[in-house]
Amino acid sequence: MINDPKPNEIENWSCVMERGTEIEIEMAKDFLASREIPANILSKRDSSLNLNVGDLALVYLYVPSEYEAQAKEALAEWDEETDKNLDQEE
Repeated sequence: MINDPKPNEIENWSCVMERGTEIEIEMAKDFLASREIPANILSKRDSSLNLNVGDLALVYLYVPSEYEAQAKEALAEWDEETDKNLDQEE
């Protein structure tokens, strides 16, 4: 069985987010792009089994290492705004 999957170590890139669905990572990437923070997605989703949950479907968002702090701060703000919007809908 797979134990505690971790993001790949990629020289000069830092993983700033991991999620179970590609759509969440795509939205975060778009948010970072609006802040002029470059980002790339690494998907470990097993498309042959069409899995989109669990350890076999993790998707990672990477930024150049020099943008790591800026990206984490922006994503924390994005998460906060997302949570506020969800609370208002309830």
